[in-house]
Amino acid sequence: MKDGEIIQVAHLVEDLDAAMKHYTEIFNIGPWDVYTYGPHNIKNSLYRGKPADHIYKIAVCWVHGVQMELMQPVSGYSIYDEYIEKHGYGLHHMKIYFSDCDEALDIYKKRGYQVVQSGNIGEDVFYYLDTEERFQGAVIEIGNAGTIPEPERRYPA
Repeated sequence: MKDGEIIQVAHLVEDLDAAMKHYTEIFNIGPWDVYTYGPHNIKNSLYRGKPADHIYKIAVCWVHGVQMELMQPVSGYSIYDEYIEKHGYGLHHMKIYFSDCDEALDIYKKRGYQVVQSGNIGEDVFYYLDTEERFQGAVIEIGNAGTIPEPERRYPA
């Protein structure tokens, strides 16, 4: 991976299992690794500068070197819920890789972008920037693509 490359495209979905089934059966995309994230396994989880308590499920797979992510909010309130209220379900964010996220954050802050939501999952660090309004709906996430724990399950099994 090179700094500045798009490494992930994420969609917010209402029903994670139905979305995985659709992508697998119709487009032959998968298999999917499935996780549940929240305060129990995200370190330093912040939403708008305060400790976050939201829980969400995700499914990820790789398509030609780019990770596709499906996300279903479960409880609490987060950037995902904000987005669904404004735009509905669909494309939410693109993740851009940086080996040094602190350096990248300094650059984006100087350009006028603040962090809306962030955390650590295993060795993976992620920061969602407040790009939604200026990018006409798209959220940009930056992260280091660090190692994460094993998935809860895989679809199809």
